[in-house]
This record gives sequence, C-alpha cells and structure tokens, in this order.
Amino acid sequence: MAATPIAVITGASSGIGAATARQLAAAGYRVVLTARRKDRIESLAAELTGAGYQATAYALDVTDRAAVDEFATAFRSLAVLVNNAGGALGADPVATGDPDDWRRMYETNVIGTLNVTQALLPALTASGDGTVVILSSTAGLSTYEGGGGYVAAKHGEHVLAETLRLEIVGTPVRVIEVAPGMVKTEEFATTRFRGDTEKAAKVYAGVDAPLSADDVADTITWAVTRPSHVNIDLLVVRPRAQASNSKVHRTT
Repeated sequence: MAATPIAVITGASSGIGAATARQLAAAGYRVVLTARRKDRIESLAAELTGAGYQATAYALDVTDRAAVDEFATAFRSLAVLVNNAGGALGADPVATGDPDDWRRMYETNVIGTLNVTQALLPALTASGDGTVVILSSTAGLSTYEGGGGYVAAKHGEHVLAETLRLEIVGTPVRVIEVAPGMVKTEEFATTRFRGDTEKAAKVYAGVDAPLSADDVADTITWAVTRPSHVNIDLLVVRPRAQASNSKVHRTT
C-alpha cells in the first residue's frame, strides 16, 4: 500500500494557506501546517483530524533559516510544498515608503520562499514526483501606484519561480506559480494597513465578488492534482470585476 503523499503549506494559519490545507487534505494529502502562530495551526490541525484527515502543525518562521533547516530534517520524501507565507505592508509611494516595510516584505515573500524551497528540495526530488507551488500575485507581473515595496517583493518571487523551473528541468519536480489578483481574506488588507479596518474595507468597496481564499485554494489544488507530466507554469486568477491591477469595476 502506497504511503499517503505529504504536502507542506507555509502561512497556513489563515486565509489562502488555511483554505489550501483544507482542500489538499480533502484531496488525499497528509498536510503539514506551518506558520508563526502556533495556536492557529494547531486549531486547524485539530479540525482536520477531527474530520478524518491527516494533519500536523509545526510552528515556523520562514525567515529563520536555522529553524527551516531543522524542520526540513523531518522529511525524507515530500510530494508538495506550497509557499504561501508572505504579505504586504503599507501603501505609500516610493518617495516616502518605509525601508523597513520593504525589507520585511522582501524577507518574508522572497527569502522565506527561498529558505523553505532550498531546504525541502532534496525531499521533493527524492519523492520522484514533487511539486513546488509558489503563491505570488498579479503584483509580481505588473506595477501599481502605492504598491512599490510589495510589487518589488512579488516580482522577486515570480523570478525565483521562473529561474528555479529552468534550473531543475529534467528532475522529477514541477514548479507551479499561482498569481492571484484581488482576494478578500480576513487579514491581508487589515495587516497591510496595520489594523485600520476602514482603510482595509475601502480596498474592496463596491467590487462585485472579489476572489475568496477558497477560490485560490481551489486553483492551487487543481494545479497540484494534474497528471505528473503536466506543469502549470503560471496561472493568473482574478475576479471578473478586475481587469488589471489598476482597472477594477466598482458599483459605488
């Protein structure tokens, strides 16, 4: 009897990460949930195991390379890695943006993804059929005003995915990039605006049905569960109301 394939999801404490963990568990994977907030991932693991799925929680800061390397020692073989940990801070123009915000976004989105991917790539290769998913953003493909730091970080993550795919072609590991547009989750915009719920709400004001975390998780799960020879290099997913980063239809 074949062993249950294992999927590691970073940033699994909420939003897209948590939704992806639920959907991959339902698709037959043993999910390993990582995030800094131990209580959140333990609660999610309990929910999943209570529903009959296989799930474990592991508190992890993806920017801590020593901790990431220690985490990676638990895996001889790994089927899927979903690099979801990341996020945005602030919406200031380049002229007045906080360099500390830029640095934190780069460390989490780019260096965090690099750390986990490097540490787990041997186990993904050893599986004979591994998949690396990098959750970037449409911000990694085009710019918008007030998003310089986040856009720069997501461009870096996009290039990481493209370069890795070139470098490991011929190995049994796929590199899938999923780039969502406007996604309304419980924390993304609120975190970006440092708890200012009024500013966060304006991001989605008047937009008919922005994407949900489940929408993106469904897209990730679909890409991961394609036949092994099928690689979804880059999948851009936006709500119907959004034509580009700067063109969104609002009813009010």
